[in-house]
Amino acid sequence: MTTIETNKAAVRAYVAAMNRGDMAALARLFTPDAAIAGVTGSGGLEFAVPIWTALHQALNMHLTIDALVAEGDTVSARYTERGRWTAPFLGFANPTGRSYELLAIEWFEMKAGLIHRRWGARDGASQARQVGFPAPAQARCAPGTTAAA
Repeated sequence: MTTIETNKAAVRAYVAAMNRGDMAALARLFTPDAAIAGVTGSGGLEFAVPIWTALHQALNMHLTIDALVAEGDTVSARYTERGRWTAPFLGFANPTGRSYELLAIEWFEMKAGLIHRRWGARDGASQARQVGFPAPAQARCAPGTTAAA
């Protein structure tokens, strides 16, 4: 297997482990000093695993790979993410039971067949509308006003 195919296989394994909610398998796919960045911040596995766990517990997240492109030690993935809000999530306590579907992308830098750097972006605004997350206080203000600090 070529380096490119090995790297793509690691990303496919990452998606499979993510879809199972298997955090131990996910951790084995990363280098010990991996850096992970996404819409909620950045850090190592100790930062990302609790967020990924919450995504599964509250949103029943599932990724479908729509495109996977690799060159050298870089792999890029475009996904369709689907789920349903069934438990409290990131401070939102009243799940609606509504489902969602959104576009997500991730960019991976690989090292020796493991994920060394991972950047992710997803259409969280679309998700919020679809599942009914409450709007932030600023969004509920009358036009021309701001929320109290």
